[in-house]
Formats: sequence, C-alpha cells, structure tokens
Amino acid sequence: MPRFAANLTMLYNEHVFLDRFAAAAQDGFKGVEYLFPYAYPKEELAERLHRYGLTQVLHNLPAGDWDAGERGIAVLPDRVGEFQDGVGRAIDYATALGCAQINCLAGKTPADVPADVVERTLVNNLSFAADAMRKVGIRLLIEPINTRDIPGFHLCTTAHAKRVMDAVGSDNLFLQYDVYHMQIMEGDLVPTIGLLIDRIAHIQIADNPGRNEPGTGEINYPFVFDAIDRLGYEGWIGCEYKPTAGTSAGLSWRPAPDRTGQ
Repeated sequence: MPRFAANLTMLYNEHVFLDRFAAAAQDGFKGVEYLFPYAYPKEELAERLHRYGLTQVLHNLPAGDWDAGERGIAVLPDRVGEFQDGVGRAIDYATALGCAQINCLAGKTPADVPADVVERTLVNNLSFAADAMRKVGIRLLIEPINTRDIPGFHLCTTAHAKRVMDAVGSDNLFLQYDVYHMQIMEGDLVPTIGLLIDRIAHIQIADNPGRNEPGTGEINYPFVFDAIDRLGYEGWIGCEYKPTAGTSAGLSWRPAPDRTGQ
C-alpha cells in the first residue's frame, strides 16, 4: 500500500506553517514534504518532526529568488557558484532533518544562452550535487514540471529527464515523478511509470484540471495507485495539491488503511 506524505506548502493553509506538522499528524500522515526549509532554523523543524512522529520525506535545493519568479538555478551558467553553495546548505538541513532525498528544480531556460551550454550547465551541476549527496547518503532527484504552470521551465518531460540522467551517469540521481505535471505534458501515466519505475524515487499527486485532490478531475487515481502498488514501488507519494474545501475535509480519497495512519 502506498505511503502518503503531506505537502505542507500546499496543505493545511488554514494554519501557520509550523502548526501544519501537528495537523498532518492528526490526520494520520506519517511523512511530510514542503518546498523549502530554509526560512526556519533546522533545529526548530527537527523538533516538530520528532514531536509528532513524522518523517521528513523531501525538500528542494535552494531555487533562487522565488518571490521574483525564479524556479531553480541549475540551468544558469552564471550561477554555478550559488548552486554549489546551495547544495551544501541543503545537505546541512537534510542531515539535521533526517531527510533522505533532495529535489533539484532545474529552472527556466535562460534567454540568449546557447542550448548546449544550458544543457551542459545542468548536467555538470547535477553531477556535482549527486556526488556531494552520495557522500552523506542522500539521494538527488530531478522533476519534470509542466510549462503551463511554469512557462519556460527547462525540464518538462520524462524523456528529457531520462536524457539528462543518462548524461550525468550517476547512480545517485533519480526521478521525481509528479502525476499532475506529467498528465498535462504527456499523459500515458501508468505505462510511463512502469517504464521508469527503477529510476523513480518519489511520486507526487494532484488531479487535473485544477490541481486539487484526487477524485476531483480526470485522472483515475484508484487505477494509478493500484498500478504503482503492483509495480512494487516502495517510496513515498507526496500530496501536493490545493484542497477544494480544507485539507482534512477532503481526505476521503486516501485508501482506507492510510486513513488510520497505518
């Protein structure tokens, strides 16, 4: 049975961030994820995880100036030093939080930079990060994201992600497969997951359209969950969606055993 993690960036928005850990635990979640931990002291976040018996499942590398619209810097040739500093900061937080995997948001394709330079920058940055994280037992992930929600995002299909992973050639670089993003960009969800299952270290979910909870859109989530289970996936599934009527009220989509926290 899949294990579901609450995405605290998207869920429980009726609470201030640090109170969302308690809300997730009360609803039976055993794991949490969120975009970035860096606005809070790592000791404070670790205490929340310990207090509520939660596993920190995932967070992202620093991704530039988020408020200004940046969505990652791994493709930017003039920001390599900043990227490498961010790897060290992310490892520091992940180690303190007991987090076994970190996602790299590639960023938007820069204008006026040759395509081969952009791709080489991404590959080199990922090689650096994968090697640094291997030394401390943390997995590096990359995530294709749809270009409707983030126009210009560089990594937007599983085929491109696979090419990048092959170019890096590291056994410590894995795929984060977001069902919502890939339904928009390419569909064919279950066959694609099946082909890539050995490379997938994390899955995220939301329905489409609307990016709301499963059962509100076109994706047949019972079928998807059953396929993921049959494929032997043992990782977490992050609930990265916008609740339509409050998080707790909209959790009836979860398979029954998970609703008891088991």
